[in-house]
Amino acid sequence: MFLSLREIKKSKFRYSLICLVIVMIAYLIFILTALANGLSEANRQAIDSWNAEKIVLNSDANGSLDQSTITAQQAKKASADKRADITQMSANVQTVSEGNKVGSQVIGLNKNQFIYRDLKIVSGHKLTKDNEVVVDQSLLETDGYHLGEKVKFSRNGHVFKIVGTVKNNQLNVAPVIYATNDAVQTEKFGTDVNHTISAMIYRSDVKKAVAGTQIMNIEDFIQDIPGYSAQNSTFEFMIAFLLLITLVVISIFLYVLTMQKIPYFAVLKVQGVSNGYLAMNVVSNALILAIAGVVISGLLTFLTAISMPAAVPMTFDITLMGAVAVMVIVMSIIGGLIPMRTVAKIDPAKAMGGS
Repeated sequence: MFLSLREIKKSKFRYSLICLVIVMIAYLIFILTALANGLSEANRQAIDSWNAEKIVLNSDANGSLDQSTITAQQAKKASADKRADITQMSANVQTVSEGNKVGSQVIGLNKNQFIYRDLKIVSGHKLTKDNEVVVDQSLLETDGYHLGEKVKFSRNGHVFKIVGTVKNNQLNVAPVIYATNDAVQTEKFGTDVNHTISAMIYRSDVKKAVAGTQIMNIEDFIQDIPGYSAQNSTFEFMIAFLLLITLVVISIFLYVLTMQKIPYFAVLKVQGVSNGYLAMNVVSNALILAIAGVVISGLLTFLTAISMPAAVPMTFDITLMGAVAVMVIVMSIIGGLIPMRTVAKIDPAKAMGGS
């Protein structure tokens, strides 16, 4: 390690360039990880907040909440143990003064069931009437809405009042608006309310499905959200590819530097320095550069996190970022191992011009 530090100090410019490349790659990996995590959460936050185990949908809905309808007769035959009925509606919301339209996911609830009871209100209070709604806080923070404001949906134009907010409640990358089941059914199906719901959410196991319905694990349901799995796979591939680039860049730079230092290594070998010590010097160089690059990119990521507007779907999870940092360092160490064979094969006599 001492030899590595002296070598880096002597060749500051060369090693600074390598460190700069690691900083840029690691920073890009951190940002992509935060974006992937943020988009993933924006697809499923509301579902996670329900702390549910199973969901029952229409058997013809193909796992889509938006396409599912469950009749009052089917709901009546289903188990009522630890169950919450929801009515979902995708709709644009706007103020009664015809402000900008915002895409939203409207979820109807029954006030005597667990999703309603467990709503964690950040400001205001829970909805108590059919003309009241509780909204995700992002509508206030990024879209300019406020408590007490009257809003309407683009379907039937009924007026609702925002009485409370909840935090981290998005679905399909859209803010969730909670209303009563009766209100959403009226808005979705018209004034002739037939008590058709979209799904039944359970916090207990459901053994038998009612005819015309299907039972899904919550995690399987989340994976079937349109674009969710493909989006996650894309980001995972990009991050893995960047880690591979880190390995290649480190190995190429250190290999070139090792080739340039062959005469010096030959002298050290003549003096009795072992191959293992010289190889560890190369690995130490990679480790020092990787740690320095990760620390600097971590600071840049922190500055990005505190300056990023709330509208950008990025989540900076410390544990996840730490895991990514470790992977960058590990890939750098592996890259440092690649030139070790060259070090081991150095012949002092040939390297110093002997026959």
